[in-house]
Amino acid sequence: MSEHKKIIENIGKKIGFEPEVLHTIGELDPEFLQAYHKCDKKMLSDGALPAKMKALMGLAVVASQRCEACTVSQMRNALNQGATKEEIMETMEVIFLTSGAPGIAACRDALKLVK
Repeated sequence: MSEHKKIIENIGKKIGFEPEVLHTIGELDPEFLQAYHKCDKKMLSDGALPAKMKALMGLAVVASQRCEACTVSQMRNALNQGATKEEIMETMEVIFLTSGAPGIAACRDALKLVK
């Protein structure tokens, strides 16, 4: 198995799925994938902040950027890290307060994962 496939598999185990874009990046530029993985490891690991909190923060950030596909990815990550419905809904409140209705709208597909 190639190094980039091992990296993607490892990420997939932590977040519960393998993002297709990582396969493309791994094929086009394995060095970039390794740099991405180094950053991702920090976000997917407990540190001063638990990984679950980092995932919820990531959800808020990508919602503020109005990236719908990103919110689905971050929601999956948050759920796989053990985020509860209540924690997610409080995160939605933060998104609304900081990004308004457009930020919440970016989460429409992501919220379907909570049901």
